[in-house]
Amino acid sequence: MDGLRPTVETPEIELIRLVCAGDREAFYCLVHPCEKAVFSAAMAILNNPADAEEVAQEAVLKALANIHKFRGEARFSTWLVQITINEARLKLRKDRRHLYESVDEPQNDAEGDYFPKDYADWREIPSETLQRRELREALQRALASLPPKYREVLILRDVQHLSIEETAQVLGLTTGNVKTRLLRARLQMRDALAPGIDGSWSSGKAEYQKVRAW
Repeated sequence: MDGLRPTVETPEIELIRLVCAGDREAFYCLVHPCEKAVFSAAMAILNNPADAEEVAQEAVLKALANIHKFRGEARFSTWLVQITINEARLKLRKDRRHLYESVDEPQNDAEGDYFPKDYADWREIPSETLQRRELREALQRALASLPPKYREVLILRDVQHLSIEETAQVLGLTTGNVKTRLLRARLQMRDALAPGIDGSWSSGKAEYQKVRAW
């Protein structure tokens, strides 16, 4: 690699070596493929684009400052997302002004566990629906209505497609806790979206049948 300019196609381990040697261009190549994942992770916690952008930038700078501590035990993207999650949580503790609370009353038991409404059919929401214009706003509202602990699991697992093990590592949870929170997050998303765009469950269900056929 000596004498060659790094690119996003350069192996991760080589990019990290170059960054540790002071190559800022290599760091850009390392971070660029992770930008959307980092922003999504920040949004999962903060639910505010301006705050998420600020935290994403802080996380990238912190990763640069601490790149020598990266041990390669996980993918760099997973490590960077973990830094982002930690930075976002820190920001929430410092300033909770932008914390979004759902306008709907959650259905919880005494322990805070979620009980879904009784709708007949449900499948995992494919991440492709986030790109579908007519459903985008409904999906964003539904995501925003989730409690943070469920929203972050859903975004890491179903949107960013981290594995259960990677999600557990990023959030500092057991794999069992990730699976439990993911199930509850999906059920809450289903309940939030079930009435459909025009308030009709039957039309909403038809929309999702079309989405699942993609």
